[in-house]
Amino acid sequence: MNEERYGHRVRQALNHGLKDIPPAASRRLEAARHLALSRQKQAVPQMALAGFGGSSFRLGSHVPYLKQILAIAALLLGMWISFYWHSVQYVSALEEVDSALLTDDLPPDAFLDNDFFEWLLDDSPEE
Repeated sequence: MNEERYGHRVRQALNHGLKDIPPAASRRLEAARHLALSRQKQAVPQMALAGFGGSSFRLGSHVPYLKQILAIAALLLGMWISFYWHSVQYVSALEEVDSALLTDDLPPDAFLDNDFFEWLLDDSPEE
């Protein structure tokens, strides 16, 4: 709050002194101001990532496509998690089927019989 008051007082003092500046000097000052503003470097926004031990890693113009890279990484991670989840579900379903077949009254040798497979594939209605 004190800085705002100080800035306000400086601005008043500078505005008060404007009356005493000749017009030619005022034009030169304005031209110098525009020249200085055109030469002023634009501030590059930087992202700081906290490191270990209080050090920080600055990301400025070194990684111009950081958001896109992070989005692609998140997408790939999501796809991998989805693939893993579905594979676990598939293996669980196969385990249930195998357990049901092994605990059934039908002997396992019956599943190796070709006639049994033909009987399973036969869609004709029974007479």
